[in-house]
Amino acid sequence: CILYVLFLDIIRRVLYDSVNNYYYYRKGGYMQALKYSRQRESIKELLMARHDHPTADMIYTDIREIYPNISLGTVYRNLSLLSDIGEIKKITTGDGADRYDADTHPHNHFICRRCKNVMDLKMEDIGYIKKSASKDFDGIIEDYSVIFYGICASCKDCHKEH
Repeated sequence: CILYVLFLDIIRRVLYDSVNNYYYYRKGGYMQALKYSRQRESIKELLMARHDHPTADMIYTDIREIYPNISLGTVYRNLSLLSDIGEIKKITTGDGADRYDADTHPHNHFICRRCKNVMDLKMEDIGYIKKSASKDFDGIIEDYSVIFYGICASCKDCHKEH
């Protein structure tokens, strides 16, 4: 039983083999190997240092200071891969460019309808929503995302001035 729990813990995490320079991650129930990439690691580190939920274009602009020859396609592919393996979260805004978040812990977001800014919304835990949604659902709900829309404080204040 303890070995099984340890095995599940290993499967859940992304593992790094420093000898062979491979990441191992779970995809489709199987462990997949992914060659280490300095550019990918730099993209992830850059994203971890930001809390403004940047777009791929914003990340591309910043990462070019480190890797001047990196292409926008490389940035998009790496962001997609990091999102697929659970290292980052992709936030689909609906009517704008996707945003990215290095904070993969459950939390909610607010999107301003005027300036399109995406921000973390500090509030009490609403994890019960997953349990509530699962109540009359025969499938398995693995994750959920809650996004609130409205007008941010900056846009609200700006509107009052005019």
